[in-house]
Amino acid sequence: MHRSTSSSTATASSTSASASASDSDEPDTRATTPGPDDQAAAASEPPFKLAGEQWAPNKVEPAQDHSDFLWQMNEEPHRSRRMAIMKAHPEVTKLMGHEPLTKYVVLFVTLVQLSTAWYLRSTPFFSLKFWALAYLVGGTANQSTFLAVHEITHNLAFRGVRQNRLFAIFANLPIGVPFAMMFKKYHIEHHKFLGVDGIDTDLPSRLELLVLNSVLGKAFFASFQIFFYALRPGFIRYQAPTRWVALNWLVQLSFNALVVKFAGWHSMLYFLLSSHLAGSLHPCAGHFIAEHYLFDGHDQETWSYYGPLNILCYNVGLHQEHHDFPAIPWTRLWKLKQLAPEFYDVLPSHTSWPGVTWRFITDSNVGMFSRVKRTQKGGRGDEGGGGAGAVKDAGGLKDE
Repeated sequence: MHRSTSSSTATASSTSASASASDSDEPDTRATTPGPDDQAAAASEPPFKLAGEQWAPNKVEPAQDHSDFLWQMNEEPHRSRRMAIMKAHPEVTKLMGHEPLTKYVVLFVTLVQLSTAWYLRSTPFFSLKFWALAYLVGGTANQSTFLAVHEITHNLAFRGVRQNRLFAIFANLPIGVPFAMMFKKYHIEHHKFLGVDGIDTDLPSRLELLVLNSVLGKAFFASFQIFFYALRPGFIRYQAPTRWVALNWLVQLSFNALVVKFAGWHSMLYFLLSSHLAGSLHPCAGHFIAEHYLFDGHDQETWSYYGPLNILCYNVGLHQEHHDFPAIPWTRLWKLKQLAPEFYDVLPSHTSWPGVTWRFITDSNVGMFSRVKRTQKGGRGDEGGGGAGAVKDAGGLKDE
């Protein structure tokens, strides 16, 4: 079992931490050499820390064993940081609630996918044009759709839970495979039980660690990770389907049948290929690895990315901020970061999603083992989403 010890700095080539002291914080230069009394006094003083530096990650000591995950006994950090931010900045509650703009973005992206599928209805599947459009347009659009469903799962498109559920089923249509309602069930647990082995199905299994712990294995995982995320829950933590899952399947399969009937199989294959490419070696797909894998020898289990690809992905790159406040919609996550810089500027962040994917594959110090796992079984039930009750509990994801 590994443990982590405090580190006064957290920097690396692929990450950045933006906290620094101003010139006025620097001590005056002494004209004489300090004597024994001065040295003793300096030794007795606590080390200087920047505001919020207690939230900086720890260095893993000794270095992590690549044959196992990083097992932690501590609680995940987001609940504690959320409480501290609410105490320091009580006005943060004004950022919570649904975002009406979401439904218009979803409608636009869905229209783009429907139009492109219709355009390709007579284009051969193995043609360059088909695959180029599926990668550039379809992969980007369906990655946006994946993250739209994620946003709607937190009840942030409409005020009511039922409206959000129905809209998530609609948003699911260009994906080709019904996933929205099952994703909601598992994603609730991802927030409530972050890193808990056997519950948080975002975590790789031990079998994945054993089989994919190589450059070739990691390349395979990155190329087909959408299938791992789709199939892993059934092996790790089965959940019985509900009437909403049944409705999701009924609507999706009916839509698929209509697509085949009126546009043909090429259009249907376009949707399916777009979904695969969206979760494969696509620039936006880097967020899957960037969000919770460990980098640079730190124990930081959630990472943010503040780059331009957030524009296409509902600002999911602001992942520290999202896990701290799941009740804040994508359009206001930047305001959260600006409101509480002392909590976020000290945290290392990624500078490139494609760079994260490349490093994950090629760096021997990063791999399937680079995840924090816990054995705790308790859940709090207050880490979920938005909607009408968001201000009351700062994010209780209501499922009914």
